[in-house]
This record gives sequence, C-alpha cells and structure tokens, in this order.
Amino acid sequence: MSSAPQVPREALLAQLRNAVGAAHVLTDDQATRRFRKGHRTGEGPVLAVVRPGTLLEQWKVLQAAVAAGRIVIMQAANTGLTGGSTPDGANYDREIVLVNTLRITGVQVIAGGDQVVCLPGATLDKLEQTLAPLGREPHSVIGSSCIGASVLGGICNNSGGALVRRGPAYTELALYARVKDDGTLELVNHLGIALGDTPEEILTRLQNGDYAEADIQRDTGRVASDARYAQDVRAVDADTPARFNADPSRLFEASGSAGKVCLFAVRLDTFPKEPSTVFYIGSNTPDDLTAVRRHLLTALPRPPIAGEYIHRTAFDIGEKYGKDTFLLIDRFGTARVPAAFALKSRFDGFFERLGMRGFVDHAIQAVTRLLPSHLPRRVRQWRDLYEHHLLVRVSNDQVEATRAFLTEHFANSTQGGWFECDADEGRKAFLHRFAIAGAAIRYREVHRSEVEDIVALDIALRRNDREWVEQLPQDVERDVVHKLYYGHFFCHVFHQDYIVKKGVDPLAMEHRMWELLDARRAEYPAEHNVGHLYVAKPALAGFYQSLDPTNTFNPGIGHTPRGRNWQECNHANGGWPKGYSENA
Repeated sequence: MSSAPQVPREALLAQLRNAVGAAHVLTDDQATRRFRKGHRTGEGPVLAVVRPGTLLEQWKVLQAAVAAGRIVIMQAANTGLTGGSTPDGANYDREIVLVNTLRITGVQVIAGGDQVVCLPGATLDKLEQTLAPLGREPHSVIGSSCIGASVLGGICNNSGGALVRRGPAYTELALYARVKDDGTLELVNHLGIALGDTPEEILTRLQNGDYAEADIQRDTGRVASDARYAQDVRAVDADTPARFNADPSRLFEASGSAGKVCLFAVRLDTFPKEPSTVFYIGSNTPDDLTAVRRHLLTALPRPPIAGEYIHRTAFDIGEKYGKDTFLLIDRFGTARVPAAFALKSRFDGFFERLGMRGFVDHAIQAVTRLLPSHLPRRVRQWRDLYEHHLLVRVSNDQVEATRAFLTEHFANSTQGGWFECDADEGRKAFLHRFAIAGAAIRYREVHRSEVEDIVALDIALRRNDREWVEQLPQDVERDVVHKLYYGHFFCHVFHQDYIVKKGVDPLAMEHRMWELLDARRAEYPAEHNVGHLYVAKPALAGFYQSLDPTNTFNPGIGHTPRGRNWQECNHANGGWPKGYSENA
C-alpha cells in the first residue's frame, strides 16, 4: 500500500485556501469549535475545517488532502449522537482535515418526483419542504430532521428513522470518491445518470443540474430505498432484530459507509404522503403494548406508519429539559433549528473561554421553567395514569380497524387506556417524543455537580422478544440517576439513555451494559452507527476496510486502528479489538 508524502502544513493550507477561498478555511480554535466538537460526544484538534461551496471545490480539497497524506473526516450537519463525524481525541498518526459540506446545498427532483438527487449539504428538512408541494415525503420526516441532519449523513450511517414501512436509509445509487490501495483517488459514478467522463465534467454538470431525462438510467439493477423492510418488521416471531447497523445485507458502497468514502450525491426514492391519525395508548402493563404491536403489525393490510414508545421517566425529563427544543420547532418549524444550534454553539464557546461552561444551558432552563406546560391536557393526564406510553400513527384507511381493536382490547382493562388524538394533540405528542432525545444532554449540563456523564445506547431487540422492559442488576442500578427509555416500538429499536452519577466511570458502565445486551441477544447500535462509542463487529469492520484500504477517511471509527494502512497507532485505544483480525 502507498504511503503519501507529508506536504508541509502551510503549503497544504495554501492549497486549501486556493481551492475554496481563505474565508472558508478555518484554523482558529474558536472558529473550528462547533465543527470539531460532536453534538453529544467526541471532539479533537484539526489542522483545518474546510467548507467547500461546490462539488468541484470539494473534489479539489480532497485531492489536496489525500496527496498531502492527511486524514480526511467528512462532515455535514454534525448532528450525530456517537461522535462519528468529528475527531476523537488527539491520538492520530496524521493531521486531520475536516471537510464540512453544508454550503453545497441542492435537491434535484427527477422522475416526476418519484426520486431525488441530493447533494452533500441537503438536509432532511429541506428535502421535506421540496417534496411537500408534490404530495410526497422523504425517507424520514421528523426526528433527525428536527436538528438539521443531512440526507447523505443518514445514508452513510444507515439511519433508521421512525417510519415503520421505510426502514433504514439506504441506496445503491451514489456518486462518491474513494482512495484505492495504491493511494490514488478515484471518483465512482453509480448514480445511474450520464454526466460525462472526467471528475471535473461530472461534478460541474451535476452541480448545475445539467442533464436531461434521457441521461437518467431507469433500469439500473440497483435500488434507491430498502423495499423489503416493511415485510421484515412484520415478522414478529422472528428470533432476530429487524434492523441494525452491522447487518451485511444493508451495507453497500455509500450506504453504511460511516464516512469511509467521500460522498458527493445520492439518488433516493420518495414516498406518497398519506393522511393519517394518531392514537395515544397508555398502560401500566408492558404486555398491553406487546399485544398492540403484534396485532397491528400482522392484522392490518399494511403496517402502521409509526409507533413511538415513551417511558414515564423519559416523558418527564423530556417535558422539563426538552421544552425549548419543542417550542422552537412548534413555533418556528424545523428550518430554524440548525441556525439556533449553531448560535448556541458559538455562545457556549464564548462562555467556556470565560470558565463558565454550561451557562447557556442554565439560562435557557431558567427561562423555560417559568413557562406553562406546552403539552396537551389529555397527554399530561395519560402521563399521570400510566407508566408506559405508545404513540401510533396509522393511515386513515386503517383508522376503523385500529379503533375497533383498541376498543376491544382495553374494554375491561384497569391497567391501560387509549384516546384518538385530534390533529394538534397528535402533532405535539410526536414532537414531544423527539424532543426527548436531546433532553438528557440538557439535564447533564444543568446538573454537572451530580452527573458524571450520559451512557447512551441504541439497541435492536429480537422481533419475538416479549421481555422488552429492561431489568438492571442492582450493582448497575445504584450508579444511575435516571434511565430514559424511548424508541421505535414496532421496529423493536430502543434508545436507552443512562444519566450516570458523579464519580462513576461511564465507559466501564457502558461495557457492563454491552454484556447485558449480549445476554439478551440484542444488536447494537441499531440506527446511529458505531461512531467512536461502539465496537464495529467483524463484518462491519471488514466493510470499512474494503472501502478505504489506506485508512485515509475517518480512521478509528468503531474502535478500528487509526494508523495509515490500518496499522496500529500508538495510543490508548489503538489496534483491533480483542478477537478481531485485520482481515475480518
């Protein structure tokens, strides 16, 4: 394998400035902070943050960084929860060029709206807005889109999403660059669109939408979504999870690549927008929710659109510490959220320099504490009555069947109940569910004197697992301040956030949790990818190495080696995990 020469730092910076303009090459610690610090976890130093404005600029940046022998980390919205799009500490054998792609916006509608081509800076929110006038939707419509997540980031991470019929984000139609084992850079056009022969021509034409319908290949032999997932999730007696990141059947080139290639565009299917109704279900008996899940997945002609679980503790933490996120989206829509997060990051950096870490979180929390409850009355009543909550969204053609089943199932129940939401209740119930995801972070920042950190797990249980309520051993339970359980119930994918007491080692606790999950035969992570928190299992680590044989892109992901050509790097976490081999 090739070993690229080390171009001097200033010479490389000059090349990068020449490619994108000096204003878009950031080297100052304060200017780079919001790019090199993860949304929930992870941060580290970089040589520069580079923000190309066109696909051709992105290619030139990549050429310079690869030729100079530097590490490249690709980043879009930096909304990931496992630290997979930022450096992880300083223990690398080469300097890092972090390429942020958010300036390269663009959603190109093709095939009459049945498909789209998305460029690196396209967000889920923007895609949703583009498709709305056409009566169509993207793969995911709320959740990550609330905080401005990118479309391409979802593809790279096999992001799962909340929509039961659509499964993980997936496509086999992509335009990407890879570094071959001899160290040379290659642009691979698998979009199924004729755009020319040279990288310069291909990227310029795509950027400008300079292609006709005749250039778009229809019968590519490749798919632009995961069409089989709806059937997989309905197999409620299967002894395996419905979806998880290391599933080899859902790893293909850009899909699941976790930044081990440089992605320029993806081609995706879109979906008809259906009128729907939300049912709110509560129970103090987990078996009630199991019965609802199994019936609605197997008895209805099609699966429900979505089914979201909330435990009462998660409900409470989300109501109190996720209120600002809820109100921001409720009043201003998801389009304003990325700018709000960026502004908060700048203020956080300012106050951290003054030795006042967490000041902004404390201030926001003090203000929102004075505001009245933002949740609908019936939703708050159900919180008081029931420990377990399930939000079910069904298309309107299945409302009667759903209503009939719930009426019969809860007819004589003293442990559970349900109500049919009006439009405002349904919207706010789902928005509350997704505001919960960031609430643990706010809780940690406001309670630093009592909280060591958060252990955030993203797990997929077996489809036939009826014992889905976790029972922690006492030696683990005593080290936890709060446990937040929420997730995509019909898919049996759960998010489990443990707010850890001060003085407890979060890493040791996380490893203990892995042992418990292994005993339950769960898979993890389920939908947020390994980042720098989880160990990439052999099939996934092998996939990464096949994509990036020189280990130029995002080294160390999934606890794999950080050194050039997949060699061990002299740092605390270096080398292959125990039991793994370089040829896995």
